[in-house]
Amino acid sequence: MAGTSGPKGSGALRADGGECRCGRCPHGARTGHRKALAAFIALREDFAAGRGVPSGLARSAGAARQWVSDELTLSARELAQRRADERIAWLTAVRWSTLLLVWIAVAALLLVQALTAIGTGWTVTRTAGLVAAVVLALVLTLAAWRHRAHGGAMAPLIGEDGRLSTSRTVVAAWATAVLYAVLMLAVQLAARPGPRVRRRLLNGLELERSGALLATLALACGVAVLAYGLVATRVRSGRLQKVPAERPRAADLLTDDAGRASLLDVQYALVNAVVLTLAVVRLAERPDGLPRLPWGLVALAFLSGVTYLAGKSAGGGRPVILSIVRSRELGDLAAPVRTGDDIEIRGTGFVPPGAATPDRLARTVVRIGGVHVPVPLVPVAGGFANPTDGVLTVPVPVDVEPGRVEVRVITAAGVETAGFPLDVLD
Repeated sequence: MAGTSGPKGSGALRADGGECRCGRCPHGARTGHRKALAAFIALREDFAAGRGVPSGLARSAGAARQWVSDELTLSARELAQRRADERIAWLTAVRWSTLLLVWIAVAALLLVQALTAIGTGWTVTRTAGLVAAVVLALVLTLAAWRHRAHGGAMAPLIGEDGRLSTSRTVVAAWATAVLYAVLMLAVQLAARPGPRVRRRLLNGLELERSGALLATLALACGVAVLAYGLVATRVRSGRLQKVPAERPRAADLLTDDAGRASLLDVQYALVNAVVLTLAVVRLAERPDGLPRLPWGLVALAFLSGVTYLAGKSAGGGRPVILSIVRSRELGDLAAPVRTGDDIEIRGTGFVPPGAATPDRLARTVVRIGGVHVPVPLVPVAGGFANPTDGVLTVPVPVDVEPGRVEVRVITAAGVETAGFPLDVLD
């Protein structure tokens, strides 16, 4: 007997004990995506084991393969829709989580200052640090409300591909630290009387003391701008394949688009984290000015940024067809390629990083002459045997005119390979 569900968007359990699948709340969207993923995996495993194919199609391997591919594609589209619903719900929920973390950090700062004030008393410097933290938290709260549909305070850190950007996060960290230090000085200037004290505080802003810190901030900003320009230019020219992510993840800061650990991102994030930690410690020691950094650390950050940019300019590449051969079953005689035969396209870059999800695999297309042939999904236990990054298997349609035709692969990122000649006999 079916139960009645709660109010729309409530995310509560249904009266019959089932879970909410409304798709409007984080819990319901997450549950709907999980159930759609389980259904797709079950369908794929059944087809991989040879179950579920209509008996009328069992006599034709090509027809059965195409039917299985179409069924998996339809299921993959449903899974993609569920995943999109979960992403929207996640972005809505994460804005509250980020704001909670910001205000928890302010409360932690207040607690630390209260504990360290025992025995020494409360000072103007502690008040300035707390006021600066509250002002920054209010700014982040306003920004989170302004971008509430795009992840709140995380919105500036998310790149156009839907992933957390390492370079943007580094810039945000440095900018926050520098702004916090400047706000502390501003509050102290307003609260402390006397020209001598004011002069000492203003000396803390002199370029001789703050030059290394400002150079590091400028370096981080320059790396972020250049990284954005490099990626955008390479994507537009087709020299880099970019596929949007399902949603931002913290691991994006240290991994590539495929989710594998990236040495270049890891070293850039770690070097800046270490230098920034030193700057915060120096600020705690001398809160009467911007923290003084050794120029050697600025040089280290510079080398790290150059390495990071070099990786951005050299990574990825266009998909390439290296060869095309007739797909031969065991026992078949050697023969030329004719219409109706399967061909095996060998190359590299056919599945871009981050495009291993079934709905994106199903978007891979091969153009044979003037005919566009969707690459069929061939399931195996735990994944797919076709398409893969280095090999695609497709049939040659009967609509292809005999003679020499040009074959091109169009990946899920929309990038097309250069043409490769293929002779098709009648």
